[in-house]
Amino acid sequence: MFKNMYNWIDERLDITPMWRDVADHEVPEHVNPAHHFSAFVYCFGGLTFFITVIQILSGMFLTMYYTPDIINAYASVDYLQHKVAFGVIVRGMHHWGASLVIVMMFLHTLRVFFTGSYKAPREMNWVVGMLIFFVMLGLGFTGYLLPWDNKAYFATQVGIKIAASVPFIGQYIATLMQGGEIVGAQTLTRFFAIHVFFLPGVLLALLAGHFFMIRKQGISGPL
Repeated sequence: MFKNMYNWIDERLDITPMWRDVADHEVPEHVNPAHHFSAFVYCFGGLTFFITVIQILSGMFLTMYYTPDIINAYASVDYLQHKVAFGVIVRGMHHWGASLVIVMMFLHTLRVFFTGSYKAPREMNWVVGMLIFFVMLGLGFTGYLLPWDNKAYFATQVGIKIAASVPFIGQYIATLMQGGEIVGAQTLTRFFAIHVFFLPGVLLALLAGHFFMIRKQGISGPL
């Protein structure tokens, strides 16, 4: 049945050449752990992407139960944590994955730097990678407030005050993030929108550009 479905789709969209182009793409010898043990350091980028996919999928599940308002936010997280089947597992994956993806991205960045992979002709990809890093930090910061507990509330206040200390534009950034004069309902709604819609959209666009350039330029060799 699945073969017939695939053939029906393939006759109309000709998808076989597309996935064969990906499947038959040769892995350079210097990034193949079977040939070089040091090639494991080239896995950090793939692991980062894998964790990112888990973050997206687990986040989609969490939004099915989360209520982004100051009256029900904590209660919805508590309900998800203790009443929803496997909710504690999914929330735990999303919670710890947020830290793990930053660690893996940092290791990936170190690998790129110390192997000189940021040099010509890959400078643009280095810039895109740095933008991805900052978007990930933004996702971590905006997501921290969503449980709306004491730790999240006061940590967000500290973060906004740090942003306000930026010369010239700091106050505008703080106002944009806070949405008002205090950290309150508008702040939570704004952080939720940024965390769920704006930053993921930017992230997916940057990842598409990142992978396109990797495929176009190839994976750089060791120094």
